[in-house]
Amino acid sequence: MTSLLSLALLVAVLLEAGCSVQRRGAESGGRRYSRIQHGQCTYTFLLPEQDGNCRESTTNQYNANALQRDAPHVEQDFSSQKLQRLEHVMENYTQWLQKLENYIVDNMKSEMAQMQQNAVQNHTATMLEIGTNLLSQTAEQTRKLTDVETQVLNQTSRLEIQLLENSLSTYKLEKQLFQQTQEILKIHEKNSLLENKILEMEDRHKEELDTIKEEKESLQTLVSRQSYIIQELEKQLNKATNNNTILQKQQLELMDTVHNLVSLCSKEGVLLKNGKKEDEKSFRDCGDLYQAGFNKSGVYTIYINNVSEPKKVYCNMETAGGGWTIIQHREDGSVDFQRGWKEYKLGFGSPSGEYWLGNEIIFAITSQRQYSLRIELMDWEGNRAYSLYDRFHIGNEKQNYRLYLKGHSGTAGKQSSLILHGADFSTKDADNDNCMCKCALMLTGGWWFDACGPSNLNGMYYSAGHNHGKLNGIKWHYFKGPSYSLRATTMMIRALDY
Repeated sequence: MTSLLSLALLVAVLLEAGCSVQRRGAESGGRRYSRIQHGQCTYTFLLPEQDGNCRESTTNQYNANALQRDAPHVEQDFSSQKLQRLEHVMENYTQWLQKLENYIVDNMKSEMAQMQQNAVQNHTATMLEIGTNLLSQTAEQTRKLTDVETQVLNQTSRLEIQLLENSLSTYKLEKQLFQQTQEILKIHEKNSLLENKILEMEDRHKEELDTIKEEKESLQTLVSRQSYIIQELEKQLNKATNNNTILQKQQLELMDTVHNLVSLCSKEGVLLKNGKKEDEKSFRDCGDLYQAGFNKSGVYTIYINNVSEPKKVYCNMETAGGGWTIIQHREDGSVDFQRGWKEYKLGFGSPSGEYWLGNEIIFAITSQRQYSLRIELMDWEGNRAYSLYDRFHIGNEKQNYRLYLKGHSGTAGKQSSLILHGADFSTKDADNDNCMCKCALMLTGGWWFDACGPSNLNGMYYSAGHNHGKLNGIKWHYFKGPSYSLRATTMMIRALDY
C-alpha cells in the first residue's frame, strides 16, 4: 500500500509538472515495469505482482515482455497469440493506471488545494508581517516627517515674521528717507534764499567797509594828532609828578628831621611850643598819612608801635577811599618769592615794586588796632576782582603767624579762597600746614596753606601763555580756578575805624 501511495504521489507530481506518460509493459528478470516518456526524459516504474502461483521462467525462449511467468512453454508458433495477450494485458494495466491516476489526481486536488491554501496563508501571514513592519516603519517615518514638517513650519513662520518686521522697518525707513528728502529739499530752498541774502549782505558790507576805510583813515589822522597832543600832555604831567614827588620827599625828609629834633629835644629835656609826645605816633600806617593830607599813592615812612625803626611802605591812596598799607604786591615776576622762614619774617623786595612787607611787621601793625584786609586780583585778560575781609590780624612768631579772618565779601568769588577758621604760615623750611605732604615745597612760596588750600598768592610767576594748568602758580581758586596763574596781586590793610 505504501508503494502504491509513493507511486501515486510521484505520478501526481509528474502530472502536475505536465509530463506526458507512455506506458510499456516488459519483463526483466521476472519483474514488470512501466516507462513514461516526458520530453527527453524517460521514467521507468515497477509494476506490482499478481497473486497466485506464478513462477519465473528460467528459459531464454520466452519473450521478455511476457506477463505470465509460470505459463507452459509454447513454441514459436504461438508468438502472435502471446503478443495479443500481452497487448490485452497492457491495455488492462493501462486502464488500471489511468484509473489510479484519476484517483490520485482526485485525491491530490484537495491536498494540493489545502497545500496551496496553507502556502497562501503562510505567504499572507508573511506579507502581513512584512506589511505591518512596513506600516510601523512608515508610521515612524511619517512621524519624523511630521516633526520635520513642524520644524519647517515653525522656521517658516519665524522667517515670515522676520520678513514682516523687516518689511515694516523697511517701510519706516523709506518713510523717514522720504521725509528727510523733503526736509533736505526745503533746506536747499532755504539755503538758496540765504545764499542770495548773504550775497546781498556781502555787497552791503563791501560798501560799508569802503566807507569805514575812509572814516578810518580820517580817524587815524585825528588819532595821530591827538596822540601827539597826549604825549605833550604826558610830558607836562611827568614834570608835574616829578615835582610833586620831589615835594613829597622833601616833606617826608622835613618830617623825619622834625621827629629827630623832637626826639633830641625830649632826650635833653627841651619842650617845644605846642609839642606833644603823641605826634611820634601820628603816622602808624597809610591811613594816618591820608588823614594828614597825603593823598597821592607812593612810598611813605611809618612809625609802628613797639618797632624801634621806621618802616618804608607803599601807600595806595586811590582805591576804595585810599589809606591802604600794602603788605604784598606782585606785577611782573621780578622778585623771587621762593624764600625761607627768616626772609618771610623780615620781608624782602622793594616797596615801589614787588615785595613782601614781612610777617613780623604785619603782626606789629595789626596789633595796634583792628584792621580790615583787601586783596586786589588781575588776570591775563585784564579782568579785575577783589576780596574784602572785615577783620584781619595774624599771631606772633611763636604762633607761626597764624591767620585770623572774619566777614568775607567781594567779586573774586562768593566763597573765600583764604581759610577763615585760621591757618599757620608755612615756608619751604618750616612745614606748619595740616597736610601729610609739604605744601610749601609742592606749591612753592610762603603762605597760609592749611591742607594746601585753594589759594597761594606767593607762588611761581608764569608769563602769558604759560599760566594755564599750573598748580604751583599764583592762584585764587574761586576767581579763576585751581590751575590758573594770575598776572598781578596786591594785599593791603587799613584800620577798621578809618
